Amino acid sequence: MTTSLATTRQQPLLPVRITQKSPAHRFLQVFGIALLVALAIIGSRTNSFREGQLTQALIYASAIAGLNLATGYTGMLSIGHSAFFGIGAYTTGILVSEHNWEPLVTFLPALGICFVFGLIVGLPALRIRGINLALVTLALAVAFPEVIDRFPGVTGGTQGLNIPLLQLLPPKWTGISIADRFAYYYWIAAFLLALVLVVCANMTRGRTGLAMKAIRDRETAAAAVGVNPAWAKVLVFGVSAALTGVAGSVFAMYLGSLSADASFTLTLSITLVTGLVIGGVATVIGPIIGGLAVIFIPYWTENLRQGETEGLFFGVILIVLMFVMPDGLVGFAVRISRHVLSVDPQPPKGAGAHRLAPLVPPTSEHHTENGGKEMTPLQRPTQAIPPH
Repeated sequence: MTTSLATTRQQPLLPVRITQKSPAHRFLQVFGIALLVALAIIGSRTNSFREGQLTQALIYASAIAGLNLATGYTGMLSIGHSAFFGIGAYTTGILVSEHNWEPLVTFLPALGICFVFGLIVGLPALRIRGINLALVTLALAVAFPEVIDRFPGVTGGTQGLNIPLLQLLPPKWTGISIADRFAYYYWIAAFLLALVLVVCANMTRGRTGLAMKAIRDRETAAAAVGVNPAWAKVLVFGVSAALTGVAGSVFAMYLGSLSADASFTLTLSITLVTGLVIGGVATVIGPIIGGLAVIFIPYWTENLRQGETEGLFFGVILIVLMFVMPDGLVGFAVRISRHVLSVDPQPPKGAGAHRLAPLVPPTSEHHTENGGKEMTPLQRPTQAIPPH
């Protein structure tokens, strides 16, 4: 009888269950990081054209990761991140071309300026949300090229801003030759993406991440349990803008020529949102997939086009992806992998002690003032209720 019960209660072979922060979970994390590093090294060994495509994909992935903080984790739909991308690019371009700054040093001013602009733009999120906030950020994306064209003495206006090539060459201490400068840009974009993903992963875990997700799902309930939605929204929008702006700085280094009417229009904002949706909203590695998708899907569909049907092919692929994988490629992969491997949350410390704690005090008797023993309520016999 016991054997039959044990057989019926035997756990299935799949999914394999592991606990968070266990040695097996740590091994999977290290293996995933090693796999990404290996893929980055393989990407650097490709031809110059493919390497250039991968560099753009990595830059867009960093910008999408910044957008993911505001839209994916906090629920603030932004269609204006192309402006922050452009602010970072023009900050680097102006400081390098006009003031002879080292390109890598300009990342810090770009980070700070975009953070401040993000705080300012995030202020309307205190009063409005949803589609209304999206319209505010949409106005920012539409107005940015017009503002750039209004100051030709600083930004180059409609003629664009050209950064001298000699100022964009790899520093001498790197030992990288002029012929390998595109590999230099590739690794800068790769290292920046790694730093951005680390920042995003740290922000979205722990109490900060819980507060962001609570604001996204139930803002009123989040405020009721002590979360300050106003402070959190403005701060997250500032960090989101800063990360996107630094990606724009790398874009300026890679491109060497900036034109707001060609590179920082509303189309770029839609591209970033599209990459976020394809990769997976509110996922850490989704921006990597999204950055690759917005670069390579149009390139592959362009090879299939007949006439001017490139946009049609891209639209059809996007619609199919959204029907088949509404959670994005990463969300779909996670949903499938749960049938094979399940990662259970780590139990809180002391949970076992709480489960083993007695429900009644260890002493089952109470002493009265006369020294006699009085039975506890659990020991007293139940008295019958007298009939009426």
